[in-house]
Amino acid sequence: MKYLYSIVAIAILLVSCSTADGPTTVDSEGNLNWLKIEQLEAIPTANKKPVLVDVYTDWCGWCKRMDKNTFQNDKVKEYLKDKYYVVKFNAEQKEPIEYRGKTYNFVKNGRRGANELAAEMLNGRLGYPTIVYLDKDLNVVKASPGYKKPDQLIEEIENLKS
Repeated sequence: MKYLYSIVAIAILLVSCSTADGPTTVDSEGNLNWLKIEQLEAIPTANKKPVLVDVYTDWCGWCKRMDKNTFQNDKVKEYLKDKYYVVKFNAEQKEPIEYRGKTYNFVKNGRRGANELAAEMLNGRLGYPTIVYLDKDLNVVKASPGYKKPDQLIEEIENLKS
């Protein structure tokens, strides 16, 4: 039953922020429309774009600062809106994640822990924030740890293309 509720919630989220080309990256007020990691595989294959995954934790001060200063920046929002899908991924998510035919679970480590998918995407280097770039087929291109100012983020994305 819990699984059914998850499917319904994901469907509602996709419908509420989608177009015929897939989920929209920016809402009607110009804010980034962050998808959840579980929504990635539901994006229609037509007009796919690469994906920027913001891997964070609830306790991470630099993550919060990046949300406020970088991802709220008009230049960053404008840059990302047509070029990327954007995803927020709490690395300490305790609920299992079904992704690419595999189930990823939370693994406790000391007082904290991490979801196995976060550990895989970050190559075992669990530092936050980390931006993970995925290609159109959802393969990891690069994991880039650390806080980034707006211009640094845009420059990093531009350098991925070369």
